[in-house]
Amino acid sequence: MRADIDALVGFGTRHTLSADAPNRGIGAARRWAADQFRAMCGGCLAVSIPEASFTGDRLGKGAKIADVIAIQKGTERPDEVVIIEAHIDSRVSDVMNATSDAPGANDNGSGVAVVLAAARVLSQRHFAGTIVYAINAGEEQGLYGAKLLADTAAAQHWQVKAVLNNDIVGNTRGADGLVDDAHVRVFSEGVRADSDDRLARAQRAEGGENDSPSRNLARFVGRIAAADRGLAVRQVWRADRVGRGGDHMPFQKAGDPAVRLTVAVENYDRQHQDVRTDHGRAFGDTADAMDFRYLARVARLNTAVLAALAAAPMPPAPAARMAVSDDTELSWLPVNGAARYRVWKRATDAATWEAQPLAVVSAAPSAGAGVVAVNPPLSLVLHGLRGDDWFLGVSSVAADGAESPIAAALPGGGFAPLTAPTP
Repeated sequence: MRADIDALVGFGTRHTLSADAPNRGIGAARRWAADQFRAMCGGCLAVSIPEASFTGDRLGKGAKIADVIAIQKGTERPDEVVIIEAHIDSRVSDVMNATSDAPGANDNGSGVAVVLAAARVLSQRHFAGTIVYAINAGEEQGLYGAKLLADTAAAQHWQVKAVLNNDIVGNTRGADGLVDDAHVRVFSEGVRADSDDRLARAQRAEGGENDSPSRNLARFVGRIAAADRGLAVRQVWRADRVGRGGDHMPFQKAGDPAVRLTVAVENYDRQHQDVRTDHGRAFGDTADAMDFRYLARVARLNTAVLAALAAAPMPPAPAARMAVSDDTELSWLPVNGAARYRVWKRATDAATWEAQPLAVVSAAPSAGAGVVAVNPPLSLVLHGLRGDDWFLGVSSVAADGAESPIAAALPGGGFAPLTAPTP
């Protein structure tokens, strides 16, 4: 990973508007990234470079934005897609300065290194679902590469299960000296970005403003981290840092579950700055300010989460009937690849789902001892469970035990856009 970042820094600048030269600028960096994917697993990844033209305040007269994507096609459910992404472009203090050296070691060479590390490991295996490894341009100019990727996903009719955006994931010390090498922050939206007035009314009546698919994806990441014990997740219940944004946000706008992973302590002297020393204080995004052991742990967590998601079925889309009743009824449609389902509950003021499921429901008419057997459409009555005091959710479990994130049985809790995209 250090070698990857040194190579990226070696391109001088990776500004989206930089000139396309053989060994300098965004074009050279993009070609290098594509070559890295092509060299993996004997060419098993399908590599492409989608592009589109955009205009905007930070694009001068307009620019052509190109991403690099590598697709590891699923063996059983190839339309179910998990995406790991990072932006490759860099900048200095002046966001329109496309000529000065902009090393971009941590922002966001670190994220690119994580994407490449995950691809090198996971491309050696086979998964039921598809994994897309994406390296985007245009983030610093306005998230254009991520919008291109989200548009590509819609055009290809991908059923997006999750998006992991890695951006600034390689330092542990802030400019004020604060150090935290034990946590990674995971940002997730509460109210869905694709929400409308109808959903807002339903959530006011029933709840769900803290149970977007992105929020429950963040909880899933935290659960994987807790089991691995290599790096703890600090949940941040915001779409991104205050007043800022990232490449996961175009996916949220499209209705897809997406989260941002970033360091526990940002060093603002080392991002979006000209490289310089001012009164003995170092500025600029250079590799000497990074913690590569920490970066490796972030990569390990991403790889574990991707593997779990790619193996698991899609989460169901449960609904609950509970008003003015001593009992609660859950129902959902069957999910492709699910052998059984696990039902979960969470107190309305709790941060996470309970550690053990409330019930297990078989997808087959016959089931073993202690497993409730039901036929489609699937439903389950929980006698004596008064819904006013609880939130309920359901996860899908494959025959080999691979389990999806928990989908909330609340308005807007399903892992799909609110309105199905038009072909």
